Amino acid sequence: MLEVLQDWAAHGLLHAGPWTIVLYTLLACHLTIIAVTVFLHRSQAHRALDLHPALMHVFRLWLWLSTGMSTRQWVAVHRKHHARCETAEDPHSPVVLGLRSVLLRGAELYRAEAANEQTLQRYGHGTPDDWLERRVYARLTWHGVGLMLIVDLLLFGAIGATVWAVQMLWIPIWAAGVVNGLGHWWGYRNFASRDASHNVSPWGLIIGGEELHNNHHTFPTSAKLSVKWWEFDIGWGYIRLFSWLGLAQVRKLPPKARLGEARAQVDPALLQSVIANRYDLMARYARELRRMLREELRRVRAAGGARSRVLELRAARRLVSHEPDMLDAPSLAAIHAAAQGSPALQTLLRMREELSQVWQHSSASAEQLRQRLQDWCLRAEHSGIAALQALSLRVRSYA
Repeated sequence: MLEVLQDWAAHGLLHAGPWTIVLYTLLACHLTIIAVTVFLHRSQAHRALDLHPALMHVFRLWLWLSTGMSTRQWVAVHRKHHARCETAEDPHSPVVLGLRSVLLRGAELYRAEAANEQTLQRYGHGTPDDWLERRVYARLTWHGVGLMLIVDLLLFGAIGATVWAVQMLWIPIWAAGVVNGLGHWWGYRNFASRDASHNVSPWGLIIGGEELHNNHHTFPTSAKLSVKWWEFDIGWGYIRLFSWLGLAQVRKLPPKARLGEARAQVDPALLQSVIANRYDLMARYARELRRMLREELRRVRAAGGARSRVLELRAARRLVSHEPDMLDAPSLAAIHAAAQGSPALQTLLRMREELSQVWQHSSASAEQLRQRLQDWCLRAEHSGIAALQALSLRVRSYA
């Protein structure tokens, strides 16, 4: 009997080799990521797709075993993040709390906000509220992860504790830390969304597509997170598979900017098209600003300019990806300081602020906004600045 127990402690019931254990761990963690992105995030928090009840129960059971998270709590915290993004009320903003804090304490920040009853009441509506949720998944949270520990120990022996530890750390590290931390600090931006969100990677493989965080914050109710042809969202691949099997129904996808023949006058229809495509337009505007700053940086380096001027231009290139009203006073001052000595850059910055007023001033009438956009296009075309002329052409071409 002692020998049997020793054998079980060493090898578990499966007598699995090292690579089998590693493969199981990765697959189990991957399933957890898919359950989070497809079920909790896209289906429950944003209603981007509907899932078959049977598939929902599979995800709910697995999340209870692998994370112990409550659907209502997760959804409420995430919705509050979108509603209060980059403010003092954001549960996990690295802009407010610092990158180090969110990276290292992401799970702790989540738990603190999940315990806020006001957050649950305001943002947690519409989540499952059946007997299983009330009596098991939401009430016996530690029983699920404890059961998973027992299963891992039975399957793999003592090493099962390590497998379980990796499973328990997977979401806190990758989702709570990397997505909520790096996703609002570092990467590239396809769109000038009104927050600090970035796409951490164009290939959403490890975190189920959540790497495409700027895309998500721009179109939060979209079931698909990739928007460029070279981006890949593995979560969307699973959704397509579930749809083919009749287990999912997509409700919304990201809109695509469509261009037609440039119109001579800004009419009400064109005004609405520009407002609808404002994220695409402002992202292109930011690219033009970065291009001109890059050219100015090359000129300064070629002329042997001061290092302080080089650092100033580098900082401005990073900051101009954000809309002006999303930046603090020192950041705005840094951008305008970098533009000193370049009338073209100063004009571009000033006219960007004017263009953003078209959709930010809700008190203006449609005719006033139409006239404001018409005037902006005329001034851009007569500015003598190629970047502004190209942007005006794009404005007039939105279909």
